[in-house]
Amino acid sequence: MIVLFTDFGYEGPYVGQVKAVLAANAPGVTVIDLMHDAPAYAVAPAAFLLPALAAEFPLRSVFLAVVDPGVGGTRKSLVVEAAGRWFVGPDNGLFEVLLRRGEWRCWEIVWRPARLSSTFHGRDLFAPVAAALACGGSPEAIGCVPVSPTRSQEWPDDLGEVIYVDRYGNLVTGLRAASVHRGARLGIADRSVAFARTFSDMPAGHAFWHENSNGLVEIAVNRGRADLILGGIGTKVALIASDHHA
Repeated sequence: MIVLFTDFGYEGPYVGQVKAVLAANAPGVTVIDLMHDAPAYAVAPAAFLLPALAAEFPLRSVFLAVVDPGVGGTRKSLVVEAAGRWFVGPDNGLFEVLLRRGEWRCWEIVWRPARLSSTFHGRDLFAPVAAALACGGSPEAIGCVPVSPTRSQEWPDDLGEVIYVDRYGNLVTGLRAASVHRGARLGIADRSVAFARTFSDMPAGHAFWHENSNGLVEIAVNRGRADLILGGIGTKVALIASDHHA
């Protein structure tokens, strides 16, 4: 299985061109569009989002992950094995959070195709490598060498900001819900929101936070759009109070 995680958007030819390469190089392999609306150019939010989403997929799945504002520059191209899955993409911090949360191995992609656009490594470089891995190839066999990836050690283990806004206007944060006590209140945009288990536990129009289906803290408004009143990607979220008896 090949899983696509990109900021390409659903408009235009880019996703289709990547899929064409995958179909030619890995015929019969299932390709899943996980998301193509990862925060554009925003490597850190995507890095915190990717592990939460990847955990839902079978072991040995191959993730073609591209949020790559430095495409064509000096950053390396990587294959990472982490959490029992493969990840192919740029060495720009996108895999930092994955590396922190378990054992991993990493290779640099030194193979180059006959055609390599300076602005579309997702199609010309990452897609053929992802296809080869999905067909059972090893990193060494497909032109990769062991490497130590660039690390972003200054990043926190949990990111206290909004990293994604879904179609309902719900605000997904980079905080793992397991690390936040249910009695905590969270501060966002000069407001304080309390925990609720699900939407219907709050009156219509009221904001709250909950553990979303991928294990992250999400701030929502029952039957409303949190993004319109609380902010969007990059908005800071802080723990402001915790009643451990709540």
